[in-house]
Amino acid sequence: MFSCILVYVTLFEEETYGADYNNKRGIVAMVLTFLLFGVTQTPDGVFRRPHPAFWRLIMCMSIVYELGLVWLLFQNVSDARAVMRHFDGSLGVKLPEKAYGGSCLLFDPNATDPWHNLWDKLDGFVPTHFFGWWFKTLILRDWWLCTVLSIMFEILEYTLEHQLPNFSECWWDHWIMDAVVCNGLGIYLGMKTLNYLSMKPYHWRGMWNIPSYRGKMKRIALQFTPYSWTDFDWRPLTSLRRWLCMLGVIAIFLVAELNTFYLKFVLWLPPEHYLNLTRLAFFLFMGAAAMRETFQYLDDPSCKKFGRQSWLIAMIIITEFLIVVKFDWETISKPLPQHIALFWIVGALGLVFFTFWKFFIYRDVKNDVLVEEKKETNGVKNGNGKYKATYVNGNGAASRARLRKEK
Repeated sequence: MFSCILVYVTLFEEETYGADYNNKRGIVAMVLTFLLFGVTQTPDGVFRRPHPAFWRLIMCMSIVYELGLVWLLFQNVSDARAVMRHFDGSLGVKLPEKAYGGSCLLFDPNATDPWHNLWDKLDGFVPTHFFGWWFKTLILRDWWLCTVLSIMFEILEYTLEHQLPNFSECWWDHWIMDAVVCNGLGIYLGMKTLNYLSMKPYHWRGMWNIPSYRGKMKRIALQFTPYSWTDFDWRPLTSLRRWLCMLGVIAIFLVAELNTFYLKFVLWLPPEHYLNLTRLAFFLFMGAAAMRETFQYLDDPSCKKFGRQSWLIAMIIITEFLIVVKFDWETISKPLPQHIALFWIVGALGLVFFTFWKFFIYRDVKNDVLVEEKKETNGVKNGNGKYKATYVNGNGAASRARLRKEK
């Protein structure tokens, strides 16, 4: 079909369009050509539903997005803002930044509406926080990791409110509305969803083997649910390698969250604009595949390479950050207040001290071992000829892992 379009443009289309229009549709055609090739030729990813081709498309779109970011990095800030007008003519205008601090009275008896401060804080970010953390929990699949990220981002907002007025919020907006209500409720419902998906039986039948039309329609809907389910047991304190990797995951995750706010500030994008929402939705799909690859890299002894989508999303986040640094160095380089800098210095020293204490000074050699179970030497080999093993951490809690070995 795409070839027919190219033939039509070549042989039958009249040359009546201007250079600007031709440039735009030429870029679109170039991107579509790459996506079509990538979807049909690149290897499958880690997910099978709704179809492997969908996740191949996500990976190829990630490449296109990264190439666009690299191109944008070589522009100046005024030209970059002008580029945004090609997506929406109303863009390219400096936005009034809304400060969420101001009066922090939750109930103001002297006002016409005593709850006006609360209603003023209820904007489009409330459902974004709630649904965002619901989906992020489905991606990370760990309550502790989600809670740490939620709290750390609120601390980062305190840290950087001297750079972005948008981060200046009341204490109850930080810890009650965001951390407890929106983020906490989203994480809670995400964990409930994970429990359901973990316990749900997965037995699939071909659609043509289902006799009723109602059953066929239900089977079509179930095509958009997981083919199978893997629980994530990150076990960050099992080894130094896993601990450092988890710190890296947390750091790159938080930078991606900050990029959302800094990019809209630098490129003058309204928070509710479809470009912001599209980027957030795209990151959910990229992040789902990347976190699955990251977990497999950490947990599967036979996996020796970092996943393709993981590399791509890391490159994208770093490139976005470089764009922010280049386009608004004046904002990004504002020094931290003294008490904030002292807090982060103490926190960093505490993290370094804990790492050395846990993995170099205090090592529970007896418990941090890998107990292999083999059939003839107190072990069991499964039906596929692969050895099963049990990791036992310092608290004596065991979690299953598989050591693959050919027959």
